[in-house]
Amino acid sequence: MGLRKDARRAVKLAKDIMWSRRAQRSLGVKLAEQEPLQPHRFRVGVYFADGKVNLYQLRQWYAPLAELAERHPVLILSRASGAALALLDESPVPVAYVRRVADLERVIAEQDLHVVFYVNQNAKNFQMMRYGRRWHVFINHGESDKMYMTTNQFKAYDYSLIAGDAARARLEKVLWDYDFDKRAIPIGRPQADHYLDGAALPYTPDDREVVLYAPTWEGDRGAAAYGSIATHGVTLVQGLLATGRHRVIYRPHPRSGVVDHEYGAANRAIISAIEAANAADPSAQHIYDDGPKLGWQLAAADVAIVDISAMVYDRLAAGKPLLITRPTNPEAQIDTSGYLQACEWLDVTDSAAMVARVDDVAHDEAALERLGVWVERYFGDPTPGVTTARFHAAVDHLMAEWERFAALHAADGEIDESDVRAGEQDEDELEA
Repeated sequence: MGLRKDARRAVKLAKDIMWSRRAQRSLGVKLAEQEPLQPHRFRVGVYFADGKVNLYQLRQWYAPLAELAERHPVLILSRASGAALALLDESPVPVAYVRRVADLERVIAEQDLHVVFYVNQNAKNFQMMRYGRRWHVFINHGESDKMYMTTNQFKAYDYSLIAGDAARARLEKVLWDYDFDKRAIPIGRPQADHYLDGAALPYTPDDREVVLYAPTWEGDRGAAAYGSIATHGVTLVQGLLATGRHRVIYRPHPRSGVVDHEYGAANRAIISAIEAANAADPSAQHIYDDGPKLGWQLAAADVAIVDISAMVYDRLAAGKPLLITRPTNPEAQIDTSGYLQACEWLDVTDSAAMVARVDDVAHDEAALERLGVWVERYFGDPTPGVTTARFHAAVDHLMAEWERFAALHAADGEIDESDVRAGEQDEDELEA
């Protein structure tokens, strides 16, 4: 057993190396076609040290960043070849590939970044955070009540842009001696203003009720085992496909099945069931969605079914009917101090009961009224355009603070920011 496991690891490593080398070659060609970045143009940087598999964390910020760039030019700093290759194709704002720390230093020297955003807690964030005279700001890749949202790592950043009152209350329980009034700036959910953005739906609307099922991955430990594909998913989707009254949009987490092979098999079974249902009735137009854009699904669905994840709060910001799968793993930690104390749960049961539960929640006025209270607590005023205005105001404030401190330290002179270890200079990113 051990030898077979080692052999699989060796084969995977060899494939990863080959993939990384191919990506580097393709990236080299693409970079050669790019126009050089205009010097001293960009004021906002978005640092992304992860690979392509975690691009979903950055993609949800595309639309807000593109709009922000009209006020303050934005540049994405990508450390991994696969991610950079995808970003150069799809990002609405310019991208700099900074594989080595030396590359990062060159871009920093050529640009005037006043604010640097971070969408996750990658350990390589510290290779960027070593550079002073700019604000390092954690913007996260979603709002949720998971353990990840209460990490003490928030203190590492100069500021954090948080969603609202619920986020602050959650952090106040764990962050000691933290100046929330100064460093935690509530902005709501700017992505909600771009959920549709005039995009054409991938189906023809009719009298079918549209159900979004957007589960998370299986997790890498029991405490975070929130994924429902293997427990709820197959039965739920098969039941919805069979009614003839529902249209299913299935959007699984991109990491589904990376840890648990059975979880991956359940994911593939759902995809196959959707293909078979569409073949039997092309007018059903069920959707398996693995596209890069998240938003239209949240706005278009009549009811959404999600796991405990950031998707709960992405949908919550839409203010429409929502069901959350109840984890079956007894080790899964559920924080019921927030929205989960009053949410609508979907328990593991047979397909008929699950479909009936979906129908009930989709038309429950009392549940919708409760939902509105929690939308306000998590995101503030949900009026379209308000949260974007708050995001822009927060960045304007940071820019003004940068100017104030730059004036205070105008006599300090230049500093050498290139003193890094040789090991960091040569560091590369191997990406699967």
